[in-house]
Amino acid sequence: MTHPVPGPPTAAAATARAATPHDAAEIARLRSDLILSEPLDTAWLATCRDQIAARLQPGGDARACVIDAPAGGLAACALAFIHPVLPAPNYPRGLAARIHAVATEPAHRHQGFARAALTALLKCLEGEGVTLYELHTSEMAAPLYEQLGFRRDRALMRMTRIPPARPQTAS
Repeated sequence: MTHPVPGPPTAAAATARAATPHDAAEIARLRSDLILSEPLDTAWLATCRDQIAARLQPGGDARACVIDAPAGGLAACALAFIHPVLPAPNYPRGLAARIHAVATEPAHRHQGFARAALTALLKCLEGEGVTLYELHTSEMAAPLYEQLGFRRDRALMRMTRIPPARPQTAS
């Protein structure tokens, strides 16, 4: 089964801009509503909003590009976190980025918004010396990433270790 891959942004598509800490709530909402297998509750949304806002501050490790929705809020976002790696010929500055979230509101899909936001984000990261990029994707979104130069890596493995809950003690 093939899935349509959005082409270049249409003439009506808004321009991607660098996100600011003020965009954190909308970025957290888009991630919760459109990426996670279960939406976050209010407390977790607030935690994510606060972390994104702090990490988007100057000197922080987050970078994001967003597209504003005509009616307010965000139509799309692309969020990455920069982290150090040991330098090597392909990573001379020792910087890598994990693309953490790329999301487009359903009403704005198939207009090139995800491509525009991600392309702007990659340009920003490249300007900072990032040369290694990684992300997790769905099969539906993989063609977009491949068109932008990402390649599948069969060696990638993942594990989540959740610490056991501690018993509550009486105060």
